Amino acid sequence: MSIFHGMNISGSALTSQRLRMDVISANMANAETTRARQVNGEWEPYRRKMIAVQPNEQTPFSAHLHTAMKRSESKIGNGVKVSAVVEDQTPFKLVYQPDHPDANEEGYVEMPNVDPLREMVDLMSATRSYEANVTTLNASKNILMKALEIGR
Repeated sequence: MSIFHGMNISGSALTSQRLRMDVISANMANAETTRARQVNGEWEPYRRKMIAVQPNEQTPFSAHLHTAMKRSESKIGNGVKVSAVVEDQTPFKLVYQPDHPDANEEGYVEMPNVDPLREMVDLMSATRSYEANVTTLNASKNILMKALEIGR
């Protein structure tokens, strides 16, 4: 294990939370976009996107259990990575706007499945996670600085 291991873990979390904030801002920017892409010759509204995060290295549960039963030092994780940006498959909202160019025969328009309130809550969560990882990174840096001062 390197002395920078903790910093690398925090760095991977910072990267994933930054991407999460970027995806949330794209969702907010497209909350009213009724023509995002063509599917079978027809326009489809914007679909909300989310990120999927997974550990950098998959360690089976049995390995952790075996290590814990031996009461030896457990293996420290290797941070996280974004495995995919996935689309939310919830149905689109139907809004009655007969004057809209994308309205169907009954006057309803399919609007994106983006809920601004949910996006704001997700943004607050991502921001708090980002801040917590910055605090952890600064604590690791301060510990390493203090370790260097021991030799004086």
